[in-house]
Amino acid sequence: MARTNAARRLTLDARSKVPVDSKSGEIATNLDRLLHDRMRLGIVSALAAGDERSFTDLKEALHATDGNLSVHARKLEEAGYVACNKTFAGRTPRTDYRLTASGRRAFEKYLDHMDALIKAARRV
Repeated sequence: MARTNAARRLTLDARSKVPVDSKSGEIATNLDRLLHDRMRLGIVSALAAGDERSFTDLKEALHATDGNLSVHARKLEEAGYVACNKTFAGRTPRTDYRLTASGRRAFEKYLDHMDALIKAARRV
């Protein structure tokens, strides 16, 4: 993903370990919007827990419709977070998804950011 001029570098405050905007010194509240969506976070979470999941497995696990799952999976694929492999078993199509290395890094960064925000909120 391209960084915009408005994007700022996050650092951790030495005392509180809270993500802080390095220019303003304010607590950073900007999360990865792509991952912050409920369905996309569910997809990435399910893939992070295992190697590869089929479209059908993800659909059942997330209680999603075909259209909803495919739209969100495509957004993750376009961002490079998820890889998609389409095959056929006889005449039956099969779509499998797996988390890419950049997807795993983005997910871990997202979890770290959420953890820091939760810890900061509990201290207040």
